[in-house]
Amino acid sequence: MKCYETFELNFQGAEPENSHAEVALSALFTCGEKCWNVKGFYAGEGMYKVRFLPQTEGEYTWKVSGLFEAEGSEVCTASKSHGMVQTEGNHFVYQDGSKYLPFGTTIYALSHQPEELIDQTIETLKEAPFNKVRHCVFPKHYDYNHNEPQFYPFEKKEDGSWDVHHPCFAYWDHLEGIIRRLESMGIESDLILFHGYDRWGFAFLTMEETKVYLDYLMRRLSAISCIWWSMANEYDIMTNYKMEDWYEIEKTICENDPYHHLLSNHNCMHYYDHSRPAITHCSMQTIAVHKGDEWQERYKKPVIFDEFCYEGDIQHEWGNISGFEMTNRFWKICTKGAYGTHGETFYSEDEVLWWAKGGVLKGKSPKRIAYLKDFLYSLPSCLEPWNEPKWEEIDQEFEKNGENPFVTLIKSLTPEEKETLAFKSGDCAGHCGDEVFLKYFGIQCAAVASIKLPKDHKYKVEIIDVWEMTRETLIEETSGSTALKLPGKEGIAVVATKIA
Repeated sequence: MKCYETFELNFQGAEPENSHAEVALSALFTCGEKCWNVKGFYAGEGMYKVRFLPQTEGEYTWKVSGLFEAEGSEVCTASKSHGMVQTEGNHFVYQDGSKYLPFGTTIYALSHQPEELIDQTIETLKEAPFNKVRHCVFPKHYDYNHNEPQFYPFEKKEDGSWDVHHPCFAYWDHLEGIIRRLESMGIESDLILFHGYDRWGFAFLTMEETKVYLDYLMRRLSAISCIWWSMANEYDIMTNYKMEDWYEIEKTICENDPYHHLLSNHNCMHYYDHSRPAITHCSMQTIAVHKGDEWQERYKKPVIFDEFCYEGDIQHEWGNISGFEMTNRFWKICTKGAYGTHGETFYSEDEVLWWAKGGVLKGKSPKRIAYLKDFLYSLPSCLEPWNEPKWEEIDQEFEKNGENPFVTLIKSLTPEEKETLAFKSGDCAGHCGDEVFLKYFGIQCAAVASIKLPKDHKYKVEIIDVWEMTRETLIEETSGSTALKLPGKEGIAVVATKIA
């Protein structure tokens, strides 16, 4: 047994007489004063499995009950796995304390493609910067995604409806194999459990059927450390479920996941209630990428912009932003300490678009995203939003007459009025304590600017061109309010690093 790695017990027996999903098989794992109750599952061909994800090193005892009776003990030793990704304040960290910054991509129907396309996608991911993939359990029907999958999650009844009590084991083996391949490359699976883009009927399961499906999924996959649960893609367009149903789904997941993987719910128009205790992070679909700091402050949780349009050239307005704009939005998001998810939708006669099926990457943003990822991993800590003291000099001018009238005006605005301010989508800033200050100017083309640094330390100031991926020293040593000479082009960031 290895810490943070799936431990499995296998038992051979007769095929279940009734439900193949809800079998009477469980195990109690104990290490010191800690206990975990886990459910086993039927894997087909007379094979039953009990899976466990050890959370700490030490000696474990286990006792299996139900269809099989067995007990034993195992010594859990260290492994190379970092464990599950967990939240830490507004950021993420692996269980072993290692740094984790999510740089995701979306390939919705990855597991529903032909093997050669899946292989090509995996090879592409080996060279890509992404360490998280959003993909679906159920097949997806939408533009550029019309192929029939080889397998479906369940077998069919005689009337043609899905029989959730009889999982298609070939499908689950196939899905699990993809998840394991991603895991071997250090890629998390942000697994989308429901969605409304459906012609097969999976979006219209009854709540009873939904719970059977979730129970089997948790029995089988929860002991894999690289999984996140995304309750849905665009939950609010699924007409079969009311809000109380989503709360019941949320509860069902929590009750059946012994390890408490990350959990979110992704919106189309209406944001889910991210303040709910079981929701670990905010999964947002919006082009309002400047609002990461606002939501971090409101929810005290990490914020991931899992969908903010795709680099591509298809007819949909959400699928034809430029490579620069994708890169620009990533920098705007990450500078404030939030996180982004890439997507790509370049038109192809064979309908193989990355966002739906995978294949190869054609866009110009991935290598720029890789550059940003390397930069953020090089910082001493995760970035936090920085409210640069912009009005310091102006305030001094108005000291004799009281408050700065411009600041007074800003304070008087309603939230709706503030949202429409011209400078709202301008530069943004983040910091790592007093060690590093980062200011990103986005689409502004300033030739001159300034940065307000602490006066009691000295900083080296560098200029980053996010498109050309260059970093050059601008000022060797400075402190306090510092004038900056910039190249007068978009996509410029300034980073100040403490040297004394």
